[in-house]
Amino acid sequence: MQTGGYSDFKNGLLEQATSLRARIRSGDHTATTSGLAQSLIQGNVVILPADWAADFLLYCQSNPVACPVIGISQPGDPALPELGRDIDIRTDIPEYQVFRNGERAEKVNDIQSLWQGDFVTFVLGCSFSFEDALIRSGLSIRNVEEGANVSMFRSNLATKPGGRFQGNMVVSMRPFISADAIRAIQVTTRLPKAHGAPVHIGNPELIGIRDISAPDFGDPVTVRSDELPVFWACGVTPQIALENARPPIAITHVPGKMLLTERLNEELAVL
Repeated sequence: MQTGGYSDFKNGLLEQATSLRARIRSGDHTATTSGLAQSLIQGNVVILPADWAADFLLYCQSNPVACPVIGISQPGDPALPELGRDIDIRTDIPEYQVFRNGERAEKVNDIQSLWQGDFVTFVLGCSFSFEDALIRSGLSIRNVEEGANVSMFRSNLATKPGGRFQGNMVVSMRPFISADAIRAIQVTTRLPKAHGAPVHIGNPELIGIRDISAPDFGDPVTVRSDELPVFWACGVTPQIALENARPPIAITHVPGKMLLTERLNEELAVL
């Protein structure tokens, strides 16, 4: 791609991100962000008081597949300039989940009234970024096809404890025929900051999932008789760790409703 053409392409994507975040900030978009802002990184979000941040960072560093860190804010600062020029984490997610003492207390569309001067924001890589890579490689993504949120499940796959945080992994699922599953492995292996290669393929009961049609988070999608369910580590995993650690307050995104950044998915790739 010529330099001018690439510059125009990226500028168009940045305008798209700004426009989408403006719609989210105004409350016009409160739905899933799956399939939106293709080519731009989307992020899972965890917001914690500063005295919990070191433990959470240790947990992420101990579990880089489920919790790949792509951004951390300064304490009390709602901006994330390395991820976007005008991001305000208090308003720029379609829907937030508020945890109080580990319990899912309420969902809100902005957190300005809840903001604390010691809050630290963590942004983690998201499988929606590798969905874009899969689509560009010619694969079809069922939840995008069906206009649904991705299916996410609590699994029996243990994560490594980090400080006060521990718990089992949440996994996201996308079905593929065998040949496409192999291709999906090849594509996602190059994206470790978007969870990388799958953690399980096939029989969901082997990882503690009894009913593939009843996800714990997100929406059910069609799994055809000739398809294998393919499971990736999911950025909702920290929400299980929050339930177990029980900080006095924590705020996350609602699963599937992500932070839209201004960085390109290709920046997550390894050669």
